[in-house]
Amino acid sequence: MNVVITVDPRDGRRRSTELSETDESRLEAIADQASRAAQWLSGLGRLGRADMLDRIAASLESRRADLVAAAEAETGLSTARLNQELTRAALQFRMFGDVVRDGAYVEAAIDHAADTPIGPGPDLRRMLVPLGPVAVFGASNFPFAFSVAGGDTAAALAAGCPTVLKAHPSHPLTSHASADAIESAIRDLGGPDGVIGIVYGEQAGRSLVRHPAIRAAALTGSVGAARAIQAAIDERPDPIPLYAELSSVNPIVVLPGAAADRSDRIADGLFTSFTASGGQLCTKPGLAFVPSDPAGDQLVDGLRERVASAGGAVLLNERIRDAYEKQAAAFERAGARVAARPQVEPGEGFTVAPTLLEVGLPGLTAEIADECFGPLLIVVRYRDVTELDAALATVPPSLTGAVHSGPTDQTAVVRGLVDVFAARAGRIVFDGYPTGVRVSWAQHHGGPWPSTNAVHTSVGATAIRRFLRPLAWQDAPEWILPEELRDEYAAIPRRVDGRLEWKGE
Repeated sequence: MNVVITVDPRDGRRRSTELSETDESRLEAIADQASRAAQWLSGLGRLGRADMLDRIAASLESRRADLVAAAEAETGLSTARLNQELTRAALQFRMFGDVVRDGAYVEAAIDHAADTPIGPGPDLRRMLVPLGPVAVFGASNFPFAFSVAGGDTAAALAAGCPTVLKAHPSHPLTSHASADAIESAIRDLGGPDGVIGIVYGEQAGRSLVRHPAIRAAALTGSVGAARAIQAAIDERPDPIPLYAELSSVNPIVVLPGAAADRSDRIADGLFTSFTASGGQLCTKPGLAFVPSDPAGDQLVDGLRERVASAGGAVLLNERIRDAYEKQAAAFERAGARVAARPQVEPGEGFTVAPTLLEVGLPGLTAEIADECFGPLLIVVRYRDVTELDAALATVPPSLTGAVHSGPTDQTAVVRGLVDVFAARAGRIVFDGYPTGVRVSWAQHHGGPWPSTNAVHTSVGATAIRRFLRPLAWQDAPEWILPEELRDEYAAIPRRVDGRLEWKGE
C-alpha cells in the first residue's frame, strides 16, 4: 500500500505521513457507509441539518491553530491568508445553515386537485430532495474553502447528501485534519460513520466516481483534471453529473477616463489582485486592457515599479511551478514582451518571480489570451475603445469581467462592455477586482465554458441546487408527505395553486 507523501513548497522537503492511499476494499466500505448515512441525514430534517452545519463551523474554528499550522506547512500560504480562509470556510457552513432554515431552496409547490380545461386534475405536490452520496475533489489552491471543509461539502451536507472527499495531494494532512473536525461535530450529534468520508490517491478518486453509490461529483481544478474525472464517470453504466469550476482569465478593462482619474490606485489594486496568494486564485486577473495614452503609460509604469520590487512567490507544488514557467515562456514566444520581472534567487522549494508582460492590441492572440495559474499579468495596450469588443472576443469566457470607468468615459461604452461581459462571464465587477469572492446569497461563482460546466457552482446559496433533484407526489395521503408539502405547514415560502405564499416573517 502506497504511503501518502507531503511536500513543503517553501523548501521542497518531502515527508512521509501515517496516511495510506485508499485501496479498493477500503473505498468500498466508505461508499457503503455513505449510502447508509443518507437515511440519518434525511431523518435530521432541515432544522437538524442546520444545527449540524453550525456545529461543523464551530468545530473547525475550535481547531484553528492546528489546522492553519498544517496548511501552512503543506501550501506555503501565509498564516494571515489561511486564518482568513478558515474563517471563510466556517462562514460557508453557517450560511448554508441559514439556507436550510429558510427552506425556499426546496422549491415547494402544491397544486390541489381541481377541474381543469382538459378534465379533472390530480393533487400534485413537488419539492427538491437529496441526490444521494456526493464525491468532492479538493482544490490545490484553497486547502479549506474549496477542499474538505469547502463550499461543495457544506452545500452537499446542507442538501442532505453524505459526502466523500478526495483529498488533494498538495495538502493531505490538512485534508485529514479538516475531515476529523467535521466528523467530530457529526459524532457529537450521534451521527453514524459515512456522513463524511475521505479517500487518498488518484486511483481512489477515479474509483470513487465509478462507484454506483455516488450520485454526483464536484471539482475545483483544471480542465485536464475534469476530463480525467469525466472519463472515469463515462465508464459507469449510469451517468452522474460532474460540477466543475475550471479555467478563467478574468479580463479587466481600464477605460481612458479611469486611467486619467486614478492611475496609481488602479496600478496598486491590479498588482495586489494578480500577485495575492502567489496568483493562485481562480479569480486572478490575467489580462488588463489599458489605453495607449499618457495616463495609461503612468498606470503601466506604476505596475512595473511594484512588480520590479516584489519578492518571490511560493507556488503550491512542483507541477504548478513548472506549468507557470512553461506558460510564461509560451507567452513570450507568442509576442508578449517582459515589462517587469524581479530577480529571484533559485531555492529548493517552488518559488517563482512575479511577471508583468505587455503586448499591443494587434498582437493579442488566442495563445496570449490563455490562462496562466500564478503571479503573471499581461497588459494589453489599446488605442481606441472601439477596438475592445472585438478584442474581448479573443479572450476565453471567464468567471468574471471587470470594467473601470471614469468621469469622462461615455456610458454607452460602459454599457457595451457590460453587454460583452454578460455573454462571456458569470460576474461583472465595476471599478474593482475579481479576487475576493464574497460568501453570500447573491454570489455567483460560475461562467460559460471553460470557466465552469454548470449553471450553479460552489459559492452562493444556489450551490445547494446541484445536489438536489425534483420529486412529485400525486394524490398522496398527507401522512406520507414531507412536512414542507402538508397543507397546514407555513414555515417556508411555497407556491400553492400557482400563487406564491409565505406566512412566515
